Amino acid sequence: MFPEFEVVPAVDMQDGQVVQLVGGERGTEKTYGDPVEAARRWIDAGAGTLHLVDLDGAFEGERKNAAAIDAVLDAVDDDVGVQLGGGIRTVDDAVSLLDRGVDRVILGTAAVETPEIVAEISESHPGSVLVSLDAKDGEVVVSGWTEGTGLDPAEAAQRYADRGAAGILFTDVDVEGQLAGVRTDPVERLVEAVDIPVIASGGVATVDDVVALRDAGAAAVVVGSALYEGAFTLAEATDAVDGS
Repeated sequence: MFPEFEVVPAVDMQDGQVVQLVGGERGTEKTYGDPVEAARRWIDAGAGTLHLVDLDGAFEGERKNAAAIDAVLDAVDDDVGVQLGGGIRTVDDAVSLLDRGVDRVILGTAAVETPEIVAEISESHPGSVLVSLDAKDGEVVVSGWTEGTGLDPAEAAQRYADRGAAGILFTDVDVEGQLAGVRTDPVERLVEAVDIPVIASGGVATVDDVVALRDAGAAAVVVGSALYEGAFTLAEATDAVDGS
């Protein structure tokens, strides 16, 4: 997974449309159109991986954008990786998606509530589970970033690495969607805590932010608002990483 640092475009879905939330708060979203059109746009721009999130599923606990996700999967070439999160709560949910063509499932709430789910899925589908550790005020939050867990991100990451997680997706909710820049300290702490890849997300506003997260040890960075708002292009971000 991510043998070289990669910039991964986000395709977050709510009510069948691409949206970006500010600080993880419902009601703050800005809409960016059809998910298939967005996916094709990023693939045409050179994306090697797409990051899909069913936001309705994340908030409500069951997948609400299955039709939109299926349409994206049908539109994606085999050489483009797909990681998907939001509303995946059971082993059967995860396995059905992996069998459908998703490369990696992202578990957040389910991993916190039932940690053994990570090992169970990893046993039958090695390398397929990313555990999402979304942090707000230094605490892991779940259920669409609405509920605190009392868990420290670095300590939690160690537990999931021991259970077979292929990687950790870390979202800094405090800066998510604000285009105000990233914080590298939490990412560095996670990278030091585990030997599996850490994928960073939240706050990216410039190509310098992308480079900073790479330098902090992240294996990849998920970018949403900055790409949709045209702060920089996918090619510019990739070139900045390759040239530094």
